Order: sequence, then structure tokens, then C-alpha cells
Amino acid sequence: MQKVLTAAEMREVDRLTTEKYGIPSILLMENAAHAVARVITEKIGGSIAGKSILVLCGKGNNGGDGAAISRILFLKGAYVESYLFGNVADTKGDARTNFEILSKYPTEIQESDGELYFEETPHVDYWVHTTGFETGNFDVIVDALFGTGLTLPLDSTYSSLPLTCTVPYRRSNSLLISVDVPSGLISDAGEVPEVCMEADCTVTFTAPKPANVLAPAVSQNGELVVANIGSPQDLIESQPSMLYLAEKADVAEWLNLTRFSNASYKNKRGHALLIVGSENYGGAAVLCGNAAIRSGVGLVTVGTPRSSKDSIAGRVVPEVMVRPLAETETGAVAEEAVEEIEKFSDNVDAIAIGSGLSASHESTERLVRHLVKNRTMPTILDADALTMLSPFNADEIKDESKPPLILTPHQGEFLKMLGNKDVDAIKDRVAAVRDFAQTHHVILVLKGERTLIGEPGGKVVVNPTGNSGLGKAGNGDTLTGIIAGFAAQAAAMGVDMFETAVAAVYVAALAGDIAEKKFGKRVMTASDVRECLGEAFESVGGGRDI
Repeated sequence: MQKVLTAAEMREVDRLTTEKYGIPSILLMENAAHAVARVITEKIGGSIAGKSILVLCGKGNNGGDGAAISRILFLKGAYVESYLFGNVADTKGDARTNFEILSKYPTEIQESDGELYFEETPHVDYWVHTTGFETGNFDVIVDALFGTGLTLPLDSTYSSLPLTCTVPYRRSNSLLISVDVPSGLISDAGEVPEVCMEADCTVTFTAPKPANVLAPAVSQNGELVVANIGSPQDLIESQPSMLYLAEKADVAEWLNLTRFSNASYKNKRGHALLIVGSENYGGAAVLCGNAAIRSGVGLVTVGTPRSSKDSIAGRVVPEVMVRPLAETETGAVAEEAVEEIEKFSDNVDAIAIGSGLSASHESTERLVRHLVKNRTMPTILDADALTMLSPFNADEIKDESKPPLILTPHQGEFLKMLGNKDVDAIKDRVAAVRDFAQTHHVILVLKGERTLIGEPGGKVVVNPTGNSGLGKAGNGDTLTGIIAGFAAQAAAMGVDMFETAVAAVYVAALAGDIAEKKFGKRVMTASDVRECLGEAFESVGGGRDI
């Protein structure tokens, strides 16, 4: 997992890099510029020679990065136009050093086939209505206007500037590369201000910033590249941030910990029990069960109302076992099913409750409350099971001596859990997830754009995989099945349950990304996502047999 740093934490890392390790700040700026230049070179095919580059610079260190980028790209043979929105005399420190170098640099030198043009542009509106409408002449636009130092939204002076960097003003195949964060975003926030750049790729330095990873700001970043510019890892880890970004390596490590050995067989790979389905929602049970058995777990049992048993058994894959449970007069699981569940739970490693369960009967609610209160294994709650317990009472469910409780709400369910109808109550999603997970001592998976996973210790992980095509019926049930399957494997093999939840969410959403590429967001279904799990495992380096 990559630690996500605030602007203040990032400044502290930079300061300590210089003070503790003797690496000059001007060298960090040079390393950052070379990192951006490498990304640009890679993105346009491996050579910058003969390409046209527009570099937009502010007066701060972000602009100083831009000045150094301009020089580096020019020396590599590019035609570079670089504009400083301000005067060199108004810049400071390392930024001023790089602007002074750029202003004195020859526009043509023998060592380069490129050309360099640098201009101070005090009036933004003047630039916008002249060169700003000529952005179609450039292969690449570099946004080095405002970095992590921006703390307030840009004023109307800049309102036309982002427009000139969008299609149709620039070429449809040109690239907009932002340095550190797209200009206009507040580094420590996830909101999108009215005036903001929208990049094709953002190159940030040392560690991701909140605006690089949190929704909806993440949509302005395009592809995110985190570049190491020389700060030692121990300085990053020493920062107090408790926000992290999940990585492919996290999943690869989890797959290694739960790998198949020559001695593997079904009873060693975990048994997941799913208490799901009702008379009107058998499909949810089918999706959940079929996803669980694809997760690598050894056994999956679906416990469902007696009248739904045959219908569900006829639709799940043959490897999924289906057991009938006592039911209410409306075809939902009844409280009396507790004894039946407890009888065959001795060899179960994790239990998931909720998909299609039906939240309309008090008997079912009493069953859910009993299973949660008396849980003897990791327990996942989704959908109707969450509704039955809402609003959540910490005194009722918080028990640090019990196995982990994993909750998987979407936004509407989370508000019900909080007993609050006001969306502003979770405007700061990270804080809301962290507070709930700590207060109730649970692992909380808040679904949505950039799903968040929180744990009782205060750590919150942002999941980077997934797309809006997952916002369709059945994908929540599929995710629950995958988490249940992962949890059963983890319980059987002694793997950390929070890391397990992070890996499960990453893989499930990654399978959604693969389905999107195959079928498109409009066409893809939850069943398509399940069928792409094998490719998701392969793509993180696990292979089909790990």
C-alpha cells in the first residue's frame, strides 16, 4: 500500500530529505522534472525529438518544475514554448533559479535539434486570447501552474485557461500532463472546483496526494504516475497519515499467502457459508454463490429459505451446495433457522449474510442480530442485513473479542447505518469511514467511485480499480461473494482480515475493468465480472494456479 500524504506532510518529507540526508532541494526539483520528461517521452512513443511542447508555469515550485521540464525537453530535441504566468523577479528559491536559467538559455544550441521559446505573461486573459487558442499546434501540454501549495479555489481570472487545454482547442490525440496535481485542485481535498485542469496523465512525486486518489477529484488526474525523486521511504512511512492507496503488489502478496500447494484440498482452502436469498430475490443468492466459488475457496454453501432452495440450486454452478432453511410465511429466512445454521457451521470459516435476504420481516431481523452478536467466525454483512441493523448501535455490535465484522454498504445504506438522511454527513468520506470503523470496531467497505476500506485502528485504504459500469444490479452481490470467499481462505490460512478485504475489493473491481474492456460499460453485467476473475488474478501476477 502506498501512503497518501497531505501537502504539509509532503513538505516535511522534502525538508527532512534535505536536512537529514543532505539531498539539495534543487536536486529534488531536477529529479522531478526528469521524471515528468520520462513519462512524456514514453507516452508519445519513445522519442521527444521534433515534438511540440507547451509548458504553462506558475510562480511557485510547481512552475519551477515546469521551467526545468522545458529545458530538459528542449535538450532532447523538442520545440518548446514555455510561459510563466508572472515575472521571474516575483519567483523565489529553486523556482527562481530554474526560471533564470531558462530566461538566459540560448533558444538554439548545437547539442539539440529543438527550439526554445520562453515568455513572461503577467496577464492571463491576454495569453488566453492569443496563444491560448493555439494549443492545437502542440503534441503535449504541460500543466505546471499550481501544485500542492494551492489552498483556495482559483478565481475567475483563470476561468478560461482550462478551456483552452481541452478538445476542441487542442488536438484530439495530444496529451495534457499535469505536474503533481492538476492545477485548480486543492491537494488535500477530493472535491473538483469550478476552475480546474483535466489531465490525461498526472505525474506526482514521492507519494500520492489526496486529490490524486479521492473521488471526484481523481477524475481530473487521468492516469496517475507516482515518481520517486530521491526521498527515502522511511521518511514517507514516518508521516502520520493513515490514508493509503491499494496496489497490485498488495493483492499479489495476498495471493501468495493463500497460494495452492501440492497438499491443497477443499477442507484446507476454507468454507464460506452464505445466508442469502428469499422468495423474490433468488438471483442475488445465485450471483453471490457463483462469485464465491470463483474466488479460490474450497467450499461454498448457500443457506436459503426452503421454498427458494430448488430454484437457486437449479441456477448456481454445480460446485455450490444449497441447503434449505426455515422460512417465514413470506418466504424469507426465519429466526428458527438459527439452530439449523449452527448445526452445520462447525466446519465453516466465514459467513456472509444479506444478498437478497429481504428486510421486511422481524423474524429475519432477529436471526441476523443473533448471528452477528454470537458470531464465531469472520462475518460479512451486505444489503438487507445492513438495513435490518440500521441505525447501527456500537454497544450492540462492538465486541473486540469477537471475530472481524465486515460491512459493505453503498452510500444510501451507509446513511441509514448512521441514522442520517443528509448526504453532507459523509461529504468527507474518508473521515466518515474512519470514524465509523473505529467507533464500531468493524472493517467498513464503503462502495462507490473509489471504494474506501476502513479498519478499527484508523487506517483507510482507497481502492484504485473499478469503473462506473459496475454500478448495475448484481455487482454488490458479486462483491459480497468474492469477499466471503477471500475471508474463508484467510481464516483457514491465518491471513490478516483487513488485508483480505482490501485484496478482495481490488480484485473484484479489477475484474470489472477487464469486463469493461471486453464488453463496454453499457453491456457488461455482474455475471461478466465474475467470469473475468481468472484474468484479474493473472493480471496481478498471480497466474491461474496461485
